[in-house]
Amino acid sequence: MKLATLSKPGGLDQLRIVDGPEPGEPGPGELRVRIHACSLNFHDYGVVTGTIPTDDDRIPMADGAGVVEAVGANVSEFEAGDHVVSTFFPQWENGPAPIDNFSTTPGDGIDGYAREYVVAPARGFSHAPSGFSHAEAATLTTAGLTAWRALVVNGGLKAGNTVLTLGTGGVSIFALQFAKMMGAKVISTSSSDEKLERLTAMGADHTINYRTTPDWGQRVLELTGGRGVDHVIEVGGPGTLPESITAVSIGGHISLIGVLTGRAGDVPTARLMAKQARLQGLIVGSRAQQQDMIRAIEANDLHPVIDRSFALDDIAEAFRHEEAGRHFGKICLEF
Repeated sequence: MKLATLSKPGGLDQLRIVDGPEPGEPGPGELRVRIHACSLNFHDYGVVTGTIPTDDDRIPMADGAGVVEAVGANVSEFEAGDHVVSTFFPQWENGPAPIDNFSTTPGDGIDGYAREYVVAPARGFSHAPSGFSHAEAATLTTAGLTAWRALVVNGGLKAGNTVLTLGTGGVSIFALQFAKMMGAKVISTSSSDEKLERLTAMGADHTINYRTTPDWGQRVLELTGGRGVDHVIEVGGPGTLPESITAVSIGGHISLIGVLTGRAGDVPTARLMAKQARLQGLIVGSRAQQQDMIRAIEANDLHPVIDRSFALDDIAEAFRHEEAGRHFGKICLEF
């Protein structure tokens, strides 16, 4: 079978497309899945560029979607022909988060889905939404579930709330879609006026160019009559967190999701304390949360935004496209 591997120390030039042995039949509790699509995430980018260390010859990609080819003994939830999508934490099925690292995450601690076939435990998959392409389904594992958990599971999003999204990456676009689906108002930021127009077309109630309006937190207060937003989807990290704290309402909720501006920095703790806001870090979510999200997606006929798809052979080029930062929504591999 065709697969991608990453050699140490990492870097896009260390990605190789090779032929590997196909896995055998699934054992008890396992599935054999023909993978047809993956989607790119910032975490995957960290792995393939070497900033997140992993084992030599690691198969990358945390997100995988495809078709069940065979079912092992004691598996009743799936059957051959089912369309499935992977989970980010294969061992976290329900309840509170049991892990604070990526040792069990496909494409990082274990081999991922940049390969044509996989045999893995059935608990590492859920049914894909009805009518979804494999590429659409592959966007849900990381970006979709992160936005869902931030707003719905942890945030308790309600109709009439106001949500602030930063940028136009996968998590932020999903957050816009989920917020509008549930009757919330959305303020979105970007450095591109063209992208801001697309956000407006998707339903954003207000948009802010953060490059021309560097004090965008204050602009959010103006747009909300001084109140601030109920939820912030904070994907930037230390470089954007101070403005997010300005923008959040008293008693509001900031979901700390990304570190696009760095892994450490100053936090205006006095301002956060005065806002009496909840700053909550999170890493994706559980299988049960993914299943809840998929039910909501099917009920509302929501479809993800895919910027562009690449062949598996072009995986390095796909990551260069992500690196350039010009994408709007998700980037996928289809094979």
